Amino acid sequence: MDPSQTVQLGDRRLTITRATEADVPEIVALLADDVLGASRESPDVADLAPYLAAFSEIDADGRHLLVAVRDESGTVVATMHLTLLPGLSRQAATRLQIEAVRVGASARGLGLGTRMIEWAHQYGREHGARLVQLTTDRSRTDAHRFYEKLGYVASHVGFKLEL
Repeated sequence: MDPSQTVQLGDRRLTITRATEADVPEIVALLADDVLGASRESPDVADLAPYLAAFSEIDADGRHLLVAVRDESGTVVATMHLTLLPGLSRQAATRLQIEAVRVGASARGLGLGTRMIEWAHQYGREHGARLVQLTTDRSRTDAHRFYEKLGYVASHVGFKLEL
């Protein structure tokens, strides 16, 4: 699958594509423009070194795809991080993990989130994934409704531990 697709949503023409290093500041700003992200992220250009190092690792690993959605002017208006996870369970099924889904205020309400997830599903299928999974913070009830509307089922309980 070509990792790039243009979608028409109303009068907006948006392109879903692989993120580049130049996109990192805009992606970090999207991650920080959020109730939870505001306390976890540092969109200050002077503090981007850790994000740029992480981007280099992500971009060099063929099992990861950091996605940028650009508007007509090239501005990044949405993002998500896809990871292909090989496994032994479920008869050695590969899973597609979807993380860090964000749609900026300028692109909300267009149906972009749905198109992004559909695009991710197709990407997963074309890369051998038989299952897709994602996590979302317990407090994101709007996101829960969104994913349930797309057919996702809250089937597991997740745990995290800061290291």
